[in-house]
Amino acid sequence: MNFSAIKSKLKNKRTLSIIIGIVIVCVVVSLSLTSTRKEKKSYISSFDDPKAIPSLSTFDVNTLISDSGVTRYRIKAKEWRVYDKADEPYWYFPQGIFVEKFDSLFETESFILSDTATFYNKKQLWRLRGNVRIENTQDEKFFTEELYWSQQKKSIYSDSAIHIERTDRIIEGMGFTSNEAMTRYKIRHTTGIFPIEQQKSASGENKDQSKAAQKRSNNAQKYAPGK
Repeated sequence: MNFSAIKSKLKNKRTLSIIIGIVIVCVVVSLSLTSTRKEKKSYISSFDDPKAIPSLSTFDVNTLISDSGVTRYRIKAKEWRVYDKADEPYWYFPQGIFVEKFDSLFETESFILSDTATFYNKKQLWRLRGNVRIENTQDEKFFTEELYWSQQKKSIYSDSAIHIERTDRIIEGMGFTSNEAMTRYKIRHTTGIFPIEQQKSASGENKDQSKAAQKRSNNAQKYAPGK
């Protein structure tokens, strides 16, 4: 075997050694990364708490609720989470909720909406937070940042600031209590009353009521969350 052949063979062996070395390094790094990923996954899952994980998540909720065979309510929400494994089971609407009440002719009677909502099952208690808005049958509008609705006591109450727009005046205060329909309410501490000048005739009263009902319906469609 001449010198050139020997030199070529040594070169090939050196190249092969380099390739083998690179492959070994890649395998070691790959195993290391795989091991790290598995440990991380196990580490995170060890903190999973069944009480803090929703047992059910539903999106784009749009459902009608009947009372004595008559459709009376519509509930719309972009997301609904059910936490029935929690110490105090509750429903959570992280992207807000919209509740619309109908009269016997399926016209919008009143509605309520908020940025988030929580319903505590055992207490039958709703907690609405963030840009809470209510419109009732008396063409009154209520604005607050937080309120509670007790279905057991059939009452609505809040300790937050309240802004009420009526047809004849604007009322502002801190804290209030009311019936479920928000037609009989009491402000705990009134901070301001601002009259609104209006000129109405008796013949135009029915037209005003019709316009108010149509306005509630339009507002309900406007503020209801879309998909």
